[in-house]
Amino acid sequence: MGRRRAPELYRAPFPLYALQVDPSAGLLIAAGGGGAAKTGIKNGVHFLQLQRINGRLSASLVHSHDTETRATMNLALAGDILAAGQDAHCQLLHFQAHQQKGNKAEKAGKTGSKEQGPRQRKGAAPAEKKCGVETQQEGLEVRIENLQVVQTDFSPDPLQKVVCFNHDNTLLATGGTDGYIRVWKVPSLEKVLEFKAHEGEIEDLALGPDDKLVTVGWDLKASVWQKDQLVTQLHWQENGPTFSSTPYRYQACRFGQVPDQPAGLRLFTVQIPHKRLRQPPPCYLTAWDGSNFLPLRTKSCGHEVISCLNVSESGTFLGLGTVTGSVAIYIAFSLQCLYYMRESHGIVVTDVAFLPEKGRGPELLGSHETALFSVAVDSRCQLHLLPSRRSVPVWLLLLVCVGLIVVTILLLQSAFPGFL
Repeated sequence: MGRRRAPELYRAPFPLYALQVDPSAGLLIAAGGGGAAKTGIKNGVHFLQLQRINGRLSASLVHSHDTETRATMNLALAGDILAAGQDAHCQLLHFQAHQQKGNKAEKAGKTGSKEQGPRQRKGAAPAEKKCGVETQQEGLEVRIENLQVVQTDFSPDPLQKVVCFNHDNTLLATGGTDGYIRVWKVPSLEKVLEFKAHEGEIEDLALGPDDKLVTVGWDLKASVWQKDQLVTQLHWQENGPTFSSTPYRYQACRFGQVPDQPAGLRLFTVQIPHKRLRQPPPCYLTAWDGSNFLPLRTKSCGHEVISCLNVSESGTFLGLGTVTGSVAIYIAFSLQCLYYMRESHGIVVTDVAFLPEKGRGPELLGSHETALFSVAVDSRCQLHLLPSRRSVPVWLLLLVCVGLIVVTILLLQSAFPGFL
């Protein structure tokens, strides 16, 4: 028997590197490509419509945006604006989703499928056809407009590695192989800040609601910035394990809300061994206080090297992908693993994204507690569903306790007459 894998939502005609979910229109946005090499592999950003068909979540291609010779390696979403990292540049895209009615939608769907020609998994085509007939009277049309583009990295081999919007979507931060953080106005992409954050490549960055910026790099450091001023550096091993002979570096960082605490904020980071060893040491997941940046708890997340991290909209769940293709869902409060699919992709997972809990999210989620999407170099987009955890009502627990007390008293009474 083959290895167990998660359901495959979509297969693109190119490697997939980045993923975003638009909750208002129910769009899954997947991007990637083969780059500038003349291999015949295309580059593009695909817009997929998420729907529930016969109780199952499905995705169908509604628009394919050609990015010519530039593969999109990272994405950030702010409303109807996408920031796409393509080589050393950041391209802003404005998209609009419109509903088409009647035969026009059916005709557009047919012509669109002929022109775009994505590779779908076996059995997907009948579901999409059924979807067009049974579950929607209107088709979705997506229009794309190229906005500004700017070079964001200036190393000898330039590459933008990460992009992130601030809390009100007025600013955009980028980082790449030259170690510089650059902050840009949206949508003009006028540069407002530039500073050297790391010696070597910047691996990830995260912007908090107070515009504090956290950066992690190949120099083994994780730093907190207020504009271009260093606030503090993170030290995850202060309350965690220590390895004198094994250097670790920070692979990813993400801010997340604290459930049921509107003003609460957590920072989550992943630490991986800096060097590959024959017997790989474990990777670690750390939760930090978002105000003073002290470590709250650190737990091992296995010996597979973590490649990507994401946090659900409410801050309840963490999604992890590994270089060996595995996908996991952790609960943010205790860092306990709730879901694990070993080598589901079979090759490096490049991005993961949760189904948002607003907009069309609850409608699409159904009875499950959360849904995580994953993409990989194998061109596949997979779906990982976490079933709702069953809880016992408080009244039933009280009833059971009372029943046990009564039974205990009766047993004692029968064993020792005159007990009461």
